[in-house]
Amino acid sequence: MEYTVKALADLAGVTPRTLRWYDRIGLLKPLRTTEAGYRLYGPAQLDHLQDILFYRELGLDLASIRTILDDPAFDRQAALQSHLAELEARRARLDDLILTVQRTINDIKGGTKMTDQEKFEAFKRRTVEANETAFGQEIREKYGDEEMDRANACVLALTQEEYAQWKSLGGEIHTALVTAVKAGADPAGPEGQRIAALHRRWLSYSWESYTPQAHVGLAELYVSDPRFTAYYDWEVPGCAAFLRDAVRAYTGA
Repeated sequence: MEYTVKALADLAGVTPRTLRWYDRIGLLKPLRTTEAGYRLYGPAQLDHLQDILFYRELGLDLASIRTILDDPAFDRQAALQSHLAELEARRARLDDLILTVQRTINDIKGGTKMTDQEKFEAFKRRTVEANETAFGQEIREKYGDEEMDRANACVLALTQEEYAQWKSLGGEIHTALVTAVKAGADPAGPEGQRIAALHRRWLSYSWESYTPQAHVGLAELYVSDPRFTAYYDWEVPGCAAFLRDAVRAYTGA
């Protein structure tokens, strides 16, 4: 069965304008175009659109999605398994948050008292699980299971104050990166080195020990893996590369 732009848009819950834009940027080409100029989409294009929407749901930008889907090594079944794992993790995180809210309400009503640690456990676990789902495989392959498990344990052990500082520092780094890239700053210059130092401080919350080699290796992942790049470049392209170059200069790599 073939679908027109309007029919496919209605089926997928997107706008015809979105499909035309995907065609224009080469993300989703129609199966064929009629002599009258109408785009027609077949089964393969429907599957491709479904893949695009899955990745959009996970927060990836269109450029990163195209890079992933155009890769000759792309394995659709493996990708779907990854999507399923992420959705199940999201459901688990939501269940944790629901339970925390219920226990907080019970605390307020005079029931079982929650410790300060319990009040924030779900938020820390959510951060760890989200990071594990998005980047865990790559980090484990590069640094090993023991290092990744140790980093997760460090985050879960943070106090309320430390966790707030860690999250705040992450936001400060992103804002500084956006400003530096927009200004055309030099990663090896004063601002770039300040950001690299902030990044080292940020890592200290989840790393038991620091080495320049590990710092550079992680920064390289920010550029080589599209998911890392999408995380840092979601507002302004070039932030991931700027951070990588700043870390290289900071560590003398």
